Amino acid sequence: MRVRGAVLREMGLPAPYAESRPLEIAELELDPPGEGELLVKIGAAGLCHSDLSVIDGSRPRVMPMVLGHEAAGEVVETGPNADSFEVGDHVIMAFVPACGACEPCRSGRAALCDPGAAANVAGELLGGTRRWNTGDEEVMHHHLGVSAFADHAVVSARSAVKVDPDVPYEVAALFGCAVLTGVGAVQNSAAVKMGETVAVFGLGGVGLAALLGAHLAGASRIVAVDILQSKLDLAKQLGATDVVLAGEEGTVENVRAATGGGAHKAIETVGNAQVLGDAYAATRRGGVTVTVGLPHPSKMLEIPAVSLVAEERTLRGSYLGSCVPALDVPRYVELYQRGRLPVEKLLTHTIALDEINEGFDRLARGEAVRQAVVF
Repeated sequence: MRVRGAVLREMGLPAPYAESRPLEIAELELDPPGEGELLVKIGAAGLCHSDLSVIDGSRPRVMPMVLGHEAAGEVVETGPNADSFEVGDHVIMAFVPACGACEPCRSGRAALCDPGAAANVAGELLGGTRRWNTGDEEVMHHHLGVSAFADHAVVSARSAVKVDPDVPYEVAALFGCAVLTGVGAVQNSAAVKMGETVAVFGLGGVGLAALLGAHLAGASRIVAVDILQSKLDLAKQLGATDVVLAGEEGTVENVRAATGGGAHKAIETVGNAQVLGDAYAATRRGGVTVTVGLPHPSKMLEIPAVSLVAEERTLRGSYLGSCVPALDVPRYVELYQRGRLPVEKLLTHTIALDEINEGFDRLARGEAVRQAVVF
């Protein structure tokens, strides 16, 4: 079938993207779903900083690629042995397909699925296939098994989770990355307990989702840290008890003062080694720092090594919020429906596919939390 999608052919083109146009809106041929796959009509797809990291080259991927990894839509065709899904199902996509059989999957660590990671690096679907059909001209790759910036996509059934059709697509899409990553980092990776203090460094979609997660967990103080006052103002509306304007001297000291000597838990979402160092320094003895950001592979982190032992501090990474999407997405959606996880407040813009380059300019300038392409 003919599909209209946003293709990235070259990483590292300069901003503003409204002028350099790294994402080309192209007519593409999409093959039908194969074994264990679904054809999904995309309802909405979120613009995430991880997409921007591919565009600017700090998160290298195979090219060319139909970009986008945070989405929700409707199943319009099922391949053989995709028996748990039916035409008409509404689904949310997770950006790590979980095979269910490898050692990480069997131990409850679906985010580290070995075949899923290999497929994502190769730009393939979980079964090792590609459904973008360009004939002999070029090989077109899938982005994280989703390729959401298109009106239709073929995905592995292992990438999809059913969702209540009453949830609007533009809200449902955010559960696939921002909510899983941010709320999951708080609940699964940091294991925030009631009464603990939490500092969130970086207030994009993932950071503000983490803030919502900390509020849900019953944190006594939630300190929001960002370089933009507008993000701090929104953080206050979403439950932050304290805000710290970063980019000046004293950021760490201000967080430590607001949390009575250092945060019990710190969540870093920026993908910047210096910010991660500040987040680590802002925790107290016995504190836990969780990072979900993706800095350039060449960047290194330097911390006082002795503090890990002498102060029993913990530094850990969190991918996909250490979630099992098939279990956690329905739980988070139910909390949203009960009004306890107001994910809709993260959505600041809805745009058309033709506006996607301008949308990434807006994201790069920090003028948006979450934008969604609505089809």
